[in-house]
Amino acid sequence: MRSRYSAYALGLIDYLLATWHPSTAPGEMELPPVKWIDLEVRHTESSADAGIVEFIARCRVNGRAQRLHETSRFVRLDGRWFYIDGQMAEPDKFIRNS
Repeated sequence: MRSRYSAYALGLIDYLLATWHPSTAPGEMELPPVKWIDLEVRHTESSADAGIVEFIARCRVNGRAQRLHETSRFVRLDGRWFYIDGQMAEPDKFIRNS
């Protein structure tokens, strides 16, 4: 999860696509102009080759602070973790204006 957050922050689209499970991965993607600020991992759990990560990622979009609160599902294949999908805990919302 942390490596995918870093990839979003650094604009590493190839890494994001490579760590996305083929059954749910988009064929291609563009990243919006977002400045990622912080990642808080709230909860993790795994059993065998399945994992869940709940996190809050904070960012700035057009100078306004926002947060993304998601619970993501991952699966381990051949020793590597792949993102499957995520469920938003709440819609993106403004934390405060800047």
